[in-house]
Amino acid sequence: MIGRSQELRVLTGVVETGGAAIVLGEPGIGKSRLVTAAADHAVGLGMRVLRGRADASAPLRALSEAVLSLARDDGLPADPVLLPYRHALARFAPEWRDSGTSDEPLVVVAEGLLRLLGVLGRDTGCVLVLEDLHDADVGTVAILDYVADKLAQQRVSVLATARDEESPVLELARDGRRDGLTAVSLGRLDRARTGELVASCLGVASGAVPGALVEEVFRDSEGVPFVAAELVAAGHLVREPGWAVRAGADTVVQEPGGWSARCPEDTVVPEAVVHSVAGQVRGLGAELADLLTTAAVFGRRFPLPALRAMSGLGRHELVRRLRPAVAKQLVAPDPLAAGWYSFRHALTPQALLSKAGERVELARRAAEAVEACWPGLPGEWCAVAAGLWLVAGETGTARRLFVDAGQRALTDGNAVTAVRLLRRAQELATSCCEPIAVLAPLLTALAEAGKVEQALALAANVDDLGLDQAGRAVLHTTLARVAVRAGLPSRGHEELETARGLLGPDASPELDLVTAHLTADAEDLALRALGEAARSRLPALACEALELLGTLAAQRDPAEADARLRRMAELAHQHRLPAMRLRARARSAVNHTLRTGDDTRLRQVCGQAFEAGAVLEGHLLQAKLVMTTVLRGEIVLAAELADRCLPEVTRLGLRQVANDVITAKAVAFALRGQRSAMERAVRSLDGNVSALVPAACETFCALVEEDRRRAVDALDLAGARDAAHHLQAWPHGLRVLLGALDGEMGWSHHRAAVEAARAGSAWHRQFLLLTEAVLAGRDGRADQAAEAMAEHGRVAEPFALTRGLGLRLAAEAALTDGWGDPASWLREAEEYFHVGQLTALRNACRALLRRAGWTASQRRTGTSDVPAGLRLLGITARENEVLRLLAERLGNTEIARRLYISPRTAEKHVASLLAKTGEHDRSSLHRFAIDHVSDLAG
Repeated sequence: MIGRSQELRVLTGVVETGGAAIVLGEPGIGKSRLVTAAADHAVGLGMRVLRGRADASAPLRALSEAVLSLARDDGLPADPVLLPYRHALARFAPEWRDSGTSDEPLVVVAEGLLRLLGVLGRDTGCVLVLEDLHDADVGTVAILDYVADKLAQQRVSVLATARDEESPVLELARDGRRDGLTAVSLGRLDRARTGELVASCLGVASGAVPGALVEEVFRDSEGVPFVAAELVAAGHLVREPGWAVRAGADTVVQEPGGWSARCPEDTVVPEAVVHSVAGQVRGLGAELADLLTTAAVFGRRFPLPALRAMSGLGRHELVRRLRPAVAKQLVAPDPLAAGWYSFRHALTPQALLSKAGERVELARRAAEAVEACWPGLPGEWCAVAAGLWLVAGETGTARRLFVDAGQRALTDGNAVTAVRLLRRAQELATSCCEPIAVLAPLLTALAEAGKVEQALALAANVDDLGLDQAGRAVLHTTLARVAVRAGLPSRGHEELETARGLLGPDASPELDLVTAHLTADAEDLALRALGEAARSRLPALACEALELLGTLAAQRDPAEADARLRRMAELAHQHRLPAMRLRARARSAVNHTLRTGDDTRLRQVCGQAFEAGAVLEGHLLQAKLVMTTVLRGEIVLAAELADRCLPEVTRLGLRQVANDVITAKAVAFALRGQRSAMERAVRSLDGNVSALVPAACETFCALVEEDRRRAVDALDLAGARDAAHHLQAWPHGLRVLLGALDGEMGWSHHRAAVEAARAGSAWHRQFLLLTEAVLAGRDGRADQAAEAMAEHGRVAEPFALTRGLGLRLAAEAALTDGWGDPASWLREAEEYFHVGQLTALRNACRALLRRAGWTASQRRTGTSDVPAGLRLLGITARENEVLRLLAERLGNTEIARRLYISPRTAEKHVASLLAKTGEHDRSSLHRFAIDHVSDLAG
């Protein structure tokens, strides 16, 4: 590998130790050759190598191709580890596909792929090679991101290639926080290295190549290895006195009189590649050369139906004529997209289309063929036709089609693609009226792609575009919607007032709907907008109104909320609005999580949003997922989610989303009793936060510190203000419980709280059920108290920490009033607090047990079995046993089976180990365990 020895050492190191590497560079720079050399090294070590190549039009193409090659060559492994993931892996392997389709969230698909690679690499090692990831979809990059940090120490590695142009994979490669991912950038060769490459191509020592020859190749190739090699292979070399030129030579040869070569006159770098490719194509015959030139106008990939229309050939005849080009490896059929072929090299179609006049005429014919073959230009064909008309010089038609394609992508929920297409349309806009048609959807697309600051900056000079009053009103209304969607109420009010000033009394339903998000009369305005949308046949606007109405109804009537969102989903389906259908599922999933505490659906739809390219929606859901994970007591997982999400939403300028994530982190610190960290997090919030946020954090932190009076004061200070967030339980739930425990509140307060919380949130009900149990037990109604506690156990099951806190509080009341089973409640809570290292709560439970004359659990000593280094970290004997099993990469269920404990207890031990060792995630904890267990085993 000329000039790449250092980079090759990096890749072979990744192959031998496990991990992921992305090789970046411009076309022809040698990315594939370098990765192939590393893969050959893996084969030499006896490793299994899987290969796949990305394609912009086929989601998960690279991964599917790799798994399909495995299925084709060796068959899919039947390892029991893969059984739970067969449905997810069916996306890649038809053999595992049942009668349905795989709708598993992307994170499950990623974990399934990780397990598959682990099985394949268990004995000999495994390398997954993924090429051209600059063309990969967001889902492929998300899977790579997930897998990369979890490969170390598994003898499994991923080697990828991508161009160094803006793409999701380039952002991933540039992310310095990815410890498991190595980015290798390839630059151009210098003059000396180019000389070595020329000598290698000629099969001679580098000193035997004339300096003028090296200079010529270096000048024309500019150090790009592929171009340099093509120049030498095609015989494009200088004439010098004494050199012999032998016509018809396909390669350069050394003769006694000098060098001989076929040498075209007056060529420069692009022409060298053109003639190189043209020479290969001419050998296939004039008919096939014309056919390939026609195909090249579509780009690297070309559709057979359009090529048939342009050539007049039947399908079978067309395929027959392409076979020699397939044999020469110039083109190949696309195995995952029926009716498509692709050129083997990206530069080949550019080289074939060397004459601008020919290219213009071909582009026109291709555009006409596409429109004839696919009337209405469905799917990707609208963008394809737009690109062809642009090459043909029809900029007006191209602009119109780019706008149509961008709006379709936005309707489909793929905001990232919509931005790219609408940017192309914006570049072509010429008249003062055209910017309205382009700019309005582009602003929305930028916001939905998470690029809110870019959207606001783009519209900074709206009033300087020379638009009429109606046009300015449209853009200011759009900006108001963007601001509201991004959680920027102040900017939303500003744009709203400007739009109203332009429209006067004739406010549009769009304006009513924006106003509904910013005023107390939200429901009335949303209903008015819904009615007007129905009369004006504006289904997208009707969906937005139903979304808001469903969100508002969730706070008072779950059935009404569900009905509104079902209607939204039906309307979106009826009018083919996938983005709105996704948002309906998202709101429904949020409501379901609030009612039950189960976040499975929320996780699924969050993954679907990112996979579809709906970045803003994905981040909005991700923030809710972080808070839900905190409230479920999964603090370590919540911290991982927050740390992964917060830098991205901050970079994108999504301030409200960032606030929501920081709020979740503050609550997490409060639940851990980490007051200083909690206060720092609260201070880092911007000014647009509810007073309930600091009150919520202070309340939890005080309860964890066993300072109930301080918790009550915090709640009273916040008052009974409502907020559209699941922390709104304070006035209706927790405050009444604390009041009942202190004897300040009774049944009338409980009934009022139940009425106020009739929407049925599981988070609310856990406190209300405890209040009912406390009041019933105090009144001597033991059966009612027992039923309330049993129901509390079911409702609070998802919220591990607050369940333990509730048991501790209820047990104290039960001891005082003589009801229930306080001993078992205290023992369960004490075990949880002990594992979670919540010392004050643990000691309170133990004190109550002793006060009642019951014995508290005796903790294992066994410290002699714990290495001194681990003892200094505070790791207990039981945690040491768990650490040993983590070194074997066992999951919580298997650890529980080995140690005869519950999976929940195993999970708590793992969480404690993460906290004590300072490791960030389970993968790094596994590496920590390997290091320390190996010392013990030795």
